[in-house]
Amino acid sequence: QVQLVESGGGLVQAGGSLRLSCAASGRTLSSYTMGWFRQTPGKEREFVARITPGASGTYYADFVQGRFTISRDNAKNTVSLQMNSLKPGDAAVYFCAAATGFTYSTSSYAYAYWGQGTQVTVSS
Repeated sequence: QVQLVESGGGLVQAGGSLRLSCAASGRTLSSYTMGWFRQTPGKEREFVARITPGASGTYYADFVQGRFTISRDNAKNTVSLQMNSLKPGDAAVYFCAAATGFTYSTSSYAYAYWGQGTQVTVSS
């Protein structure tokens, strides 16, 4: 089992930055594809970014438009999401997720392990 805990959310003004972190325990993350998703009330969970086990490949949702960067530190068992130029539309609960092995999927169903989420609020 993999336990994931997100941190780093908060309130930021539009145009500002936040860095979300995801710390894992129970298993080493080095063999997992890691993803970030977000969700707002009444909507389905939405893919944001993913990174392959060896950090050789990253992929982002179209709405990211170069503003976010996903990274991982397998030695520290952590994954991060640097978010710059935040917009009010980025406000959501952000979730860290882990998928066993390598996956290209952007579907939440491909990810077996989830954190509890961290709230990001962006004021205009």
